[in-house]
Amino acid sequence: MTFHGIMKAAIYVGKDGAANDPRLTFFVDSLRGGGCSVYSVETREDLKPETDMLISVGGDGSFLLASMLAGDSNIPVLGVNLGRLGFLSENHPENLASAVLAGDYSVQDRAILKAAISPETGNPMIDSWPYALNEISVHRRGAAMLGVDVTVDGIALPTYWSDGLLVSTSSGSTAYSLSVGGPIVLPEARVLIIAPIAPHNLNVRPLIVSDDAKISISLRSRDESVVLNADNRTAEVPADTQLNVSLAQFSLRRVQLNRSNFIKALTEKLFWGEDVRNVK
Repeated sequence: MTFHGIMKAAIYVGKDGAANDPRLTFFVDSLRGGGCSVYSVETREDLKPETDMLISVGGDGSFLLASMLAGDSNIPVLGVNLGRLGFLSENHPENLASAVLAGDYSVQDRAILKAAISPETGNPMIDSWPYALNEISVHRRGAAMLGVDVTVDGIALPTYWSDGLLVSTSSGSTAYSLSVGGPIVLPEARVLIIAPIAPHNLNVRPLIVSDDAKISISLRSRDESVVLNADNRTAEVPADTQLNVSLAQFSLRRVQLNRSNFIKALTEKLFWGEDVRNVK
């Protein structure tokens, strides 16, 4: 879906010092010079009616926070990279304003995970927004490994003995899931990844399931509590917490420039396929 004539944009700056970066100043000035009204936001309540786009400035961590601000508002989010790697925030501010003003982009729907937690964590950062764009994960808190029992649509998997377990969207396949040995998944693929973290089973592998699967997680731990993560938010929860993970009823609308290419991003940012024989 392509949009033209952006008139009002909100900007969320999640990286310290980025507000004074001359590249950002040039980008904002160029938007305003093209007739776009630009204003800053820090909370969801700051978003004004008829906002055409929310622009996240920083890195992927900033984009995750911006996705919380957008929530279920249906406002597309554009990531501007002033950070390091940047898969979600892949766009550098130079020459970006012209593409935005010309409507030279599309809007993708990215899946959002929802965690139903029983009992509630007591952490308002999790309880008030139990959603994640990349992944939801549980980790051991102490030295002893966890036994993680998982069911998928009511069917029990063998117990994972590990440091923890994560459930990732296709968007999150290049995030934490990648570091624990999960597969790279194209963003448009409608799947979820279930992956153990540092498993103590040689015959355990990440599992790909349909994105409409209902995933239930319970834990066996010698400790009284474990760590629950929803993207970059953390809460300590009782070890007997029951966690149910499924797709949210809304998705994140992510802005992607028409010149963007996921495979190219993999080769440039993660050096995928780097081999002397592949030099052109």
